[in-house]
Amino acid sequence: MSNSAESATAAGGSGETGTVPCGPRHVAIIMDGNGRWAQARGRPRLFGHHAGARRVREVVEACPDLGVKYLTIFAFSTENWKRTQVEVAGLMSLFRRYISKEMQALAARNVRVRFIGDRDRLDAKLTALMDQLEQTTQGNDGTHLTIALNYGGRDEVARATRRLAQDVADGTLKPEDVDEETLPKYLDTHVLPDPDLVIRTSGEARISNFLLWQSAYSEYEFIDTLWPDFTEDELARLCRNFGRRDRRFGAVKT
Repeated sequence: MSNSAESATAAGGSGETGTVPCGPRHVAIIMDGNGRWAQARGRPRLFGHHAGARRVREVVEACPDLGVKYLTIFAFSTENWKRTQVEVAGLMSLFRRYISKEMQALAARNVRVRFIGDRDRLDAKLTALMDQLEQTTQGNDGTHLTIALNYGGRDEVARATRRLAQDVADGTLKPEDVDEETLPKYLDTHVLPDPDLVIRTSGEARISNFLLWQSAYSEYEFIDTLWPDFTEDELARLCRNFGRRDRRFGAVKT
């Protein structure tokens, strides 16, 4: 569904300047390792989450120079409610503070912000801020930042299937017309291209219920860096690596 972007100039992790050949147009990131980063410094886990939020700003700012038009970040999963009440409450407070603080800056940088996930379990103040940020930036056409909040890939597909089934029941969609092109129109990401590159930080090598449908043909990078230590240079290196990959989408080159 998505195509690689044209080449863009980027700085490498070693400090050298190079070109990102056919770099990723859409990068999705599982931002993992905030808690371990904080604990390694003898600080509470929420200290790491605040550091991770600051890192988001730097990564968003780096995207235009790397040719990354779409950035999707995994902020809070449907499974994260299992964490302690203190951590969940702290994260919700952080999300409210981040949106309030960054709203005007994101708008000024021509960033278009969208949220994906089930908003029903989120508090009214947070969802109001999410709506406000989306409305404030809806006319922007620079970097498209998508924030997955109370998001799970299985939950997304289940919600999409319910909407699709309702359309079939209402007679606006025929069962025989349901195919691989139909279901994506009901997903939270229906206006976005599929991710070209999915990055997970912190050394874990699993996708944790993130963009299950959309990432069927994404390239993956599992790196040891904890999210608060992730840098623009590392993103540039991963974009260069992506440009060297041979993406065949199930076909064989002749």
